[in-house]
Amino acid sequence: MKQRPIWNAHVAGAVLGLVLLLTFVLTGHGLGASGAPTAIAAATSNVVAPSATEANGYLGWMVENGRNPLDTWIIWEVLGVAIGALAAAWWSGRLHLRVEGPPRARAPGRLALALTGGIVSGFGARVAAGCTSGLGLSGSATLATAGFVFLIGFFGAGLATGLLTRGMWK
Repeated sequence: MKQRPIWNAHVAGAVLGLVLLLTFVLTGHGLGASGAPTAIAAATSNVVAPSATEANGYLGWMVENGRNPLDTWIIWEVLGVAIGALAAAWWSGRLHLRVEGPPRARAPGRLALALTGGIVSGFGARVAAGCTSGLGLSGSATLATAGFVFLIGFFGAGLATGLLTRGMWK
């Protein structure tokens, strides 16, 4: 299949803004993603050790009164994003199974870097009470101070990491 061109960044940004606005109007809350792994962890933990999960201060509220943590909007949103990304990659002719990253790093090293970065980002998202989409986009869209502080810290950390690792993988 021939590759189609990617979207113009300005058009993609405008569409993302409209999606965010529609999300607020139709559902009453913004976008987010970091709560999905937490809900999956709560559901899994509740199957393995229900009494320990209920007693857990972090996960307990998600399973109290027989509540199913997987029956939340964020699970459906993340599932929809995954299906949409897969469909878009297929439609654009860019669906390939490969491990990308720095040219000097081999696939296992690239995967280790991605896993480490994902774990650190996920931990940071839970500590900050939101991820880039939830706290950054949705928080900033509502003019919440926390959203702007998060984005400044997020981009600052990315810039620092980029400067510290520049040339490391050439």
